[in-house]
Amino acid sequence: MRDVTFAEDASKIRTGHGPENMATLRNLAINTLRDAGHRSIAAGLRKVSYAAFTHPLELLGLP
Repeated sequence: MRDVTFAEDASKIRTGHGPENMATLRNLAINTLRDAGHRSIAAGLRKVSYAAFTHPLELLGLP
């Protein structure tokens, strides 16, 4: 899932804790979208990206 949707294999982050931190953030995004009722993560990301400064905050329950 993460590899296809977020292109993990193409990531240039390879040293230190970077890969682990990015995997954690990707998992957070996937789980947040699932909790919001999105069945397709790719479609959920597209929908959230339409209003990049408001939709992600609404998903997290922030004003």
